[in-house]
Amino acid sequence: MTAESNKASLDVLLFDVDGTLADTERDGHRLAFNRAFAEAGLDWDWSEELYGQLLQVTGGKERMHYYLERFNRCFEPPPDLAGFIAGLHQAKTRHYAQMLAEGAIPLRPGVKRLIAEARSAGLRLAIATTTTPLNVSALLDSTLGPESNDWFEVIAAGDLVAAKKPAPDIYLWAMQRMGVSAEQCLALEDSDNGLRAARDAQIKALLVTVNDYTRQQDFSGASLVLDQLGEPGQPAQVLAGPALAKGYVDLATLRQLHRQAQG
Repeated sequence: MTAESNKASLDVLLFDVDGTLADTERDGHRLAFNRAFAEAGLDWDWSEELYGQLLQVTGGKERMHYYLERFNRCFEPPPDLAGFIAGLHQAKTRHYAQMLAEGAIPLRPGVKRLIAEARSAGLRLAIATTTTPLNVSALLDSTLGPESNDWFEVIAAGDLVAAKKPAPDIYLWAMQRMGVSAEQCLALEDSDNGLRAARDAQIKALLVTVNDYTRQQDFSGASLVLDQLGEPGQPAQVLAGPALAKGYVDLATLRQLHRQAQG
């Protein structure tokens, strides 16, 4: 038996959501936060630049706490600050879902095609994200249809684990629920926090598609870093890693990355 035959096959694709499936941050979540703040009578306004700094923290509620601690110390917090922030986050989620329902946030190039190809080949799909389950289902409903929620064997999202990315917990939880090892998986991410989470979960096959907020981050250890997955006639730009034979990521690309990552 050869060393090649001993390698685990690629069986599972684990997708991050925000920034990976869709470019949701700048013109999605940020605007939804601002609408929730205005609705609550707050004068908070998160600019594009400020939001880029806030993205250092994963999780919407955690991001608001960070904002008050770092950028708005003059705010007089109510007695139940945690409850107050939770209410703001619920309002933000409602605004975000409405934006998705209106078709304001499409999938990134290549995402729908790659998911369809993976499903056709029998790969198992899962989601590992810090965003809420409602945000995940709203995005899937608006872009792929309500039935697409069932395409993902596990949707690991929100507060299922105590420690959010860059901690590996959400990836470990998803793999445990699926009964798979890290060697069977490839993770698709968009940020250094996500890359660290997947890497610390011992996933070696790591593909990153950057966005405006994450382009300058450190993606050391990624198998491949791109500006997008690409489409026929709309090639992806390779920022780090091997060239794309077709100019876009397909299932053959993922299998090659997975083989190489296994050593």
